[in-house]
Amino acid sequence: MKRVVKEAMGDCSTVEEFRFLVRCQECGGIWHSSPIRFSKAGAEPEPEGMRTILRTLYEREREAAREKAAAEAAEIFNYCPVCGRLVCDRCFLICEDLDLCIACANKLRVRGRIVAGETSDARELPAGADGKITTEGDGTI
Repeated sequence: MKRVVKEAMGDCSTVEEFRFLVRCQECGGIWHSSPIRFSKAGAEPEPEGMRTILRTLYEREREAAREKAAAEAAEIFNYCPVCGRLVCDRCFLICEDLDLCIACANKLRVRGRIVAGETSDARELPAGADGKITTEGDGTI
C-alpha cells in the first residue's frame, strides 16, 4: 500500500521544506503531509563543491521525507481492489465480503460502513460540508 501511495503523491516541496500531497480519486480532496524543514535551509554555499554537497543532501532528505509522507498517507488512503483508485477514508467502505470505494459499492449495489467512522448506505456520499478532505494547516483529514 505504501508503494501505491508513494507513486500517487505529488511533490510540493520548496528549497526550505519538504511537503507532499495525495488527491482522493473519488471526492477530489487533497491531503498534505506534515512539512519537514530542510536541515540546511537558508544556507548559501560559495564554492561549487559545496553546492553539489547541498544538492545531494537535499535529495537524500527529500527522499526520507517522501517515505515518511507515504507512511502517513497510507493511514488515510485506501486502494480499491475493483477500480484500482486511491481514495480517502471518507470515500472507502468496509463491506461484508470485500472493502470498496463508494463508487464501486454503488455500481455493485453493496452496502458498507465508511472507514472514517460514519455509517452510510453506499448510495450516500460521506458526511461533510463539501465532501472534501480538509488539509490546510495541520496536515490531517
